[in-house]
Amino acid sequence: MSHNKDKYRHYASEYIKFDFDDAQPSIVNKPNGTLPAANEGESRSNYMFMSFGSGSSGNCSYLGTFDSGILIDAGVDMDQVFDTLKLNGIFPHSVKGIILTHDHQDHVRYVYSYLRKNKHLRVYCTPKLLTGLLRRHNISRCIREYHEPIYKEIPFRLAAMNITAFETSHDGTDNMGFNIEIGDCNFVVATDMGVITPRAEYYMAKANHLMIESNYDSKMLANGTYPEYLKSRVSGERGHLDNAVAAEFVVNHYHEQLRNVFLCHLSNDNNRPEIACHVMTQALVERGITVGDGSNTPEQRNRDLQIYALPRFKPSPLFVL
Repeated sequence: MSHNKDKYRHYASEYIKFDFDDAQPSIVNKPNGTLPAANEGESRSNYMFMSFGSGSSGNCSYLGTFDSGILIDAGVDMDQVFDTLKLNGIFPHSVKGIILTHDHQDHVRYVYSYLRKNKHLRVYCTPKLLTGLLRRHNISRCIREYHEPIYKEIPFRLAAMNITAFETSHDGTDNMGFNIEIGDCNFVVATDMGVITPRAEYYMAKANHLMIESNYDSKMLANGTYPEYLKSRVSGERGHLDNAVAAEFVVNHYHEQLRNVFLCHLSNDNNRPEIACHVMTQALVERGITVGDGSNTPEQRNRDLQIYALPRFKPSPLFVL
């Protein structure tokens, strides 16, 4: 399939309305502040996903059960992440490791503080990515003591999940996405990529739950205040993914087992959550696919597919997969 960024689809109808308030944290807890128990709706073996921030200000998310899971990237302050997890009944000892997509600061800023303060944790990345991290950032070389080397296309096991890293196209060091087998489902992380590489397409097409970059709106980028060199970087093959390209991919690879699409790494300057969701939703609706907003209300939960834009500065709800 083609991912030519000059072939965009623009939609003239009104934006579908969503609630995108980034002002206050959104956490899943009872009104009196007590922790949610497993028998209050969820088995302790249910897999869950939660994002703590998504975008150039910081990226980090949790995937797993109440008892065992992983962090995907470490670009959000550790106290914020662990405090939010605790409010949702997940404690630091439940986090078994950190996997890194690449070495840009918004994905690795706090990785060493996580490791130094939680001695049981290890960071899983390729040796080349670790070398790039040490070269780019002022991080103690003691991080090597916590490193578990992984390699692209070679599965490894962590927190009862089988994880396979795959090649992506970005301007970091040894950039990768992840295919994460959770039970009988695939959760695929595909962020920070200028184009969808063949190996990324292979794994993304199998996803039951897809976290895909929807970074910018082409018109906003073209008409925005970025200098030309930065516009070229964002829109280049080693930059970021356009809303329309992300929507084209999901439409062309939709299958009945695809349940959730989480739009990640939205630009603060060249995108809006309502725009990204509208482009994706409208493209799917035109193909006869019913779309929910991820709110899990009775009206929404029976739709074919849920679309949710991960907030830039605050935690998302805790999604049960």
